[in-house]
Amino acid sequence: MQQFNFFMNDVVQEARNDMVHAGYTELKTAEEVEEVLSQKGTTLVMVNSVCGCAGGIARPAAAYMKNYETQPDRFVTVFAGQDKEATARAREFFTGYGPSSPSFALLKDGQIQTMVERHEIEGHEPIEVVQKLEQAVDTYCK
Repeated sequence: MQQFNFFMNDVVQEARNDMVHAGYTELKTAEEVEEVLSQKGTTLVMVNSVCGCAGGIARPAAAYMKNYETQPDRFVTVFAGQDKEATARAREFFTGYGPSSPSFALLKDGQIQTMVERHEIEGHEPIEVVQKLEQAVDTYCK
């Protein structure tokens, strides 16, 4: 069991590193989430996870969005199943949407505008997720 825990720690750390290297700020506490998501402006939140669709679809789509011409004011990430209090606090901002990971939420002035939920990620091509994200930032970040 100890060997499995080391393996999972490596998987989690790699998933965290993917987002940090892509240019997203990790929010690890409920206080950090409250401070950042309450700010004026637009924030793209990637709810990270260790599942295959996060690694193969969601995180690559998240990385692509850092290079898209229309940009939100902030790119942040919380990690479902790891930073539980931070994720729970972030989900309180996602009014009208159930827990979903991986997922993306776009907020403006602390209010949810739209989400790309797991069912729109899992089983889809990364380009399909990118197109949904592009449409969202084009709508709410201009």
